[in-house]
Amino acid sequence: MESISRAMVGRDRERRLLSEFVTAGSGRSLVLWGETGVGKSTLLDHAAESAEAGSHRVIRASGAEAEWELPFAGLHQFLHPLSSDVDRLDRSRSRALDVVFGRGEGTPSVMTLGIAVLDLLSLAASTRPLLLVLDDGQWLDTPSTGVLGFVGRRLSGSSVKLLAGVRSDVPCGFDTVALPRFAVDPLSSPASEQLLDLHHPGLAPGLRRLILDEAQGNPLALGELPPHVLGARPTLREGQVADNPDLPGYLGVPLPRRLQQVYGTRLEALDDTVRAELLRGALDGVAAGASARQHSPRRRYRMTNAKTAVDGGLLDLDLFSGELVFRHPLVRSTVVQTATPDERRAAHTDLARTHHEDPQRRALHLAASTAGPDEAAAAALEEAAESVTRRGGAVAAVAWLTRAAELSETSGERSRRLGAAAFVAGHAGLLERAQQLALSDTGGIAGESPAAVLASAYTAFYQDGNVRSARCQVRGALEGVRDSGGGTPAEVVARLVALLLAVDQYASDEVAWEDTHGLLASLGDLVPPLARIYQDAWGDVVRRGAGVRERVERAFGGVRTLEPWDLSRLAVAAYHVDGLGPFRPHLERAVEREVRTGAIVPAMTMLHLIMLDRMGCGQWDEAERTGRRILDLTGTHHHPLFAHHTRAYLGLLAAMRGHGDRARELQDTVDTWARPRGIGFLTQIADAIGSAAALAEGDDESAYLHAIGITEPGTFAAYSHQAPRTLLDLVEAALRTGRAAHARRHALAAHEAGLPAVSPRLALITFGALAMTSTDPAEAAEWYHRAERQPAANTFPFELARIRLARGVHLHSTQGPKAAQPVLADAADTFERIGASTWAVRARAELRTTLPSVPNDPQNLKPLTRQERRIADLAASGLSNKEIGARTHLSPRTVSSHLYRVFPKLGITSRAALRDALERLAATPDA
Repeated sequence: MESISRAMVGRDRERRLLSEFVTAGSGRSLVLWGETGVGKSTLLDHAAESAEAGSHRVIRASGAEAEWELPFAGLHQFLHPLSSDVDRLDRSRSRALDVVFGRGEGTPSVMTLGIAVLDLLSLAASTRPLLLVLDDGQWLDTPSTGVLGFVGRRLSGSSVKLLAGVRSDVPCGFDTVALPRFAVDPLSSPASEQLLDLHHPGLAPGLRRLILDEAQGNPLALGELPPHVLGARPTLREGQVADNPDLPGYLGVPLPRRLQQVYGTRLEALDDTVRAELLRGALDGVAAGASARQHSPRRRYRMTNAKTAVDGGLLDLDLFSGELVFRHPLVRSTVVQTATPDERRAAHTDLARTHHEDPQRRALHLAASTAGPDEAAAAALEEAAESVTRRGGAVAAVAWLTRAAELSETSGERSRRLGAAAFVAGHAGLLERAQQLALSDTGGIAGESPAAVLASAYTAFYQDGNVRSARCQVRGALEGVRDSGGGTPAEVVARLVALLLAVDQYASDEVAWEDTHGLLASLGDLVPPLARIYQDAWGDVVRRGAGVRERVERAFGGVRTLEPWDLSRLAVAAYHVDGLGPFRPHLERAVEREVRTGAIVPAMTMLHLIMLDRMGCGQWDEAERTGRRILDLTGTHHHPLFAHHTRAYLGLLAAMRGHGDRARELQDTVDTWARPRGIGFLTQIADAIGSAAALAEGDDESAYLHAIGITEPGTFAAYSHQAPRTLLDLVEAALRTGRAAHARRHALAAHEAGLPAVSPRLALITFGALAMTSTDPAEAAEWYHRAERQPAANTFPFELARIRLARGVHLHSTQGPKAAQPVLADAADTFERIGASTWAVRARAELRTTLPSVPNDPQNLKPLTRQERRIADLAASGLSNKEIGARTHLSPRTVSSHLYRVFPKLGITSRAALRDALERLAATPDA
């Protein structure tokens, strides 16, 4: 049989890209983006074929419209073939995966589940590279999309690759997962002609030209339109093509609808029994296209007695499973769209009986089969909603409970179910939906004036965190302002622009930001001067931050004339270039006024900035008190976006202090809320919390995984505000995990990107990173000197102390203990002063190694737990963390974390000193 690779026409560029993708030595992810029928599935087949030929293991999955409301249905397709490996994970990881396999209640955060999936995939790929192929990703359920996005951003350094195909004409969760994209364009004219002649040789020139014009380079159309046209007019002659009003009846109609008409004509030729069979299969999500080649572990309707549909090019026989599957996803959609309501209800009734042992599927089909009140269907939906809520499907649960209320036979049951739907919506952060349900009033449709858009977008953004909806509304309004040629009040334009920039800041999406830059350029002088500062500061200071600090200082010269919202926005710009300090008094005076007058949004923004400045200058107790005050305000005034923003900063503060449990609790809370909404600003901080907490505890591998989730070594991801801020975290984590080359590459990239010119803090950490990663002692000394002599270095005590700690270790190894003592003592004192407890312990331990050789007094050593003692004994015997983990049923990262707590308890700083320390401990009476 002719291979997929040879059958493709005009896809040389795509084939080269996929070949490089498959053969790359390191893990990566890629999303193929394109219109329906453009050939994504064929390219996915080509990649899978190439991978299998290269000894990869390939696992395929496919999204289905019928399953998009079922939490983890898509992820289950990927993980089911790996279920035998789950028991090889440590218990905490395998427990996190229970929700995917339907074995447990309670839902782990995206981060917790994502790390468990990463561990499972790494384990599966330990002997053979692994390629995950996802087709029809636009129909993947929301929880699965979130986890795959998390995983896809962290495959670097593994033997796992993720390749997805997604329709560009259907909004979906992949719009915001921040994975690399590749646009699959229609075929060129020569390639279209070649493909058409290959599959349909001998067409009359006029008909050939018509097909090429109608297909517009779409491979599916090139294959499907000719037989449809010829079938409609078998005696067609060339001269009849151009002016025949009956041919083919779909000219001027969008391409997917043309193809639906093609399939619709074939459906009409089938008898009623076969059409009903296809409808049941379509409504139950029977596989379609390339995804059908892998057996699905989930039970779906099995179509039979449909040979005429196979002959008509609507179905194929899957050789793997022996079942009938749809030839293309568009066939499945057309089957549903061309059915009458009565036909669909009858099909759902049959499917409800088929799935009598699957409560969720039975409930969905039962509800869809019912036109009027039906208490049995309502009860089934309610039961399914309770089940799906426990598995992380709050959005689905709200929809199902709402439908259950509609089907209720009594007003009391209807009211109770609406209340339950509102409760679930409120706990999911869907406040507007919760209010609508509680009041049983959906309200009217807002007008389209800029002022109305502002009101609607503010609600969507600040209350719901709906960055996509808010951005769409505001962008549309600004386009209207531009196209109208004026007339919109300047104040309204300024607010629209500021809101668009604020939404983009929270979304942190490169495509959105670049689109905004283009839109604001087209608005010209309608954009206020201050907004131009926000535009450059709030987005990407690595690429647009040069000179912003000076512009902010000049703008603050007129602080007395600034409105409170511009004061807070300008202060946000100052934060992004680490220049808040001089302006904090203005914020402290203004914030009390704003709270008193009820201007809560500017007030909370100002309090955030005050908190950040206190964190930066080492006033951590005051920073925490400010954060708790903001949380009180967010609770009183119902602002979940600011509440989670505050939790993110409190989590980061807890991580720096070494309060790991508290930091991870806040991290999970923020990530679970923000990631499904595409709020990259907060998910990046969540990753920064994970990195900082892991570094403080000595779990260096986890720190590295979190850090590269923000940006890859040697790069600074565009419009990622945490990418430059976590420079030191990534470098230290890379050094501690033996990735010295990655660390050096990242430090050099910071210098080459010009970070020292953007802000004093970035200068400090860039020079520190260069010093830490240099292999030349003289060069390292020079960079350490430059870092510590930065004029503003002392205003960032935490970063300065970390650099001094590294310098002390460096001096100890190059110049001896005496040279290192004052530097290490200074670092330890600073850590203790600001409250960085675990860092202080580390610095004191390093300092002890420089003191005269006096045996540690066993009486002063802290006792080890039984687990810590066992791990310490195994490490002292020479076993690696991986080997210790195999014996203790712990992950290597958990072993590393235990050892890091053991070292200060024993008064040592390295593995080499374990044996002697344990012998001293054993010599004490209470050991």
